[in-house]
Amino acid sequence: MGIIILENIKIYSNHGCLDEEARIGSDYLVDLEAHADFSEACHSDELVDALDYVSLNKIVKEEVGIRSKLLEHVCKRVLDRIGQELTNVTYAKVKLSKLNPPIGGHVEKVSIILEKSY
Repeated sequence: MGIIILENIKIYSNHGCLDEEARIGSDYLVDLEAHADFSEACHSDELVDALDYVSLNKIVKEEVGIRSKLLEHVCKRVLDRIGQELTNVTYAKVKLSKLNPPIGGHVEKVSIILEKSY
């Protein structure tokens, strides 16, 4: 078993319940952890046998780019799509952080973490 981690994927998007958030948008950071069997890739040294981090990054960027009111909804979409497209993944965890959320006072970020076993 192996683990691949993509950290601090920075994406600009327009999530939130407020109309202002939909218009102005904000920066988001995503951390993604995915588990899969790496044994074949370790022996073959071929990308076809590996869990491709380019594919994981593409899924994250596309799903985070689709507007939602709730960060939970975005995380669920990311996890669902990983399960549909990358059948060698056995578990994934996504952390989605909204930078400078409009909640009053100084808050650097607010984060949602969801995980799923496949």
